[in-house]
Amino acid sequence: MPDTILNVLFLCTGNSARSILAESLLNSMTIGKGRFRAYSAGSHPSGAVNPFAIELLAKNHMPTEGLRSKSWDEFAQPGAPGLDFVFTVCDNAAGEVCPYWPGQPMTAHWGVPDPAAASGSDDDKRKAFFLAFNQLQNRINLFANLPFAKLDRMKLQEALNDIGRERLE
Repeated sequence: MPDTILNVLFLCTGNSARSILAESLLNSMTIGKGRFRAYSAGSHPSGAVNPFAIELLAKNHMPTEGLRSKSWDEFAQPGAPGLDFVFTVCDNAAGEVCPYWPGQPMTAHWGVPDPAAASGSDDDKRKAFFLAFNQLQNRINLFANLPFAKLDRMKLQEALNDIGRERLE
């Protein structure tokens, strides 16, 4: 992999919680350290970012500026950023037909339970978001610390798939 900034797209169905959390985590200087540009999108975007996601990101000093729920179609259009990696972070998006991604980015499925589906009190919902945030943070840390320059495409794909199989609770 070149020493350039790598573009990463996180996909989910609604693009209101998990993919938004992942985008912010990788764009943070704490994890991504300026080596990545992360984006998020959904197959059926909800049109709004979940307020619990924004609250949790802000509480953890993660970037929230510019976060919005959007369709994955934006990334299949001419002029869209070239993608190096595309990760699905929810079960629904993994089984859906994805648009064609120019440049054949590497893909993997990193399913995480949907915190937006949590019921109960606001504290119960915050806990669900915290659990999803932690699982995504662990996976994204593993990804960001891969020795990209030392891995051929097949070994890198294997590592990406292994990250998605990790049970990091």
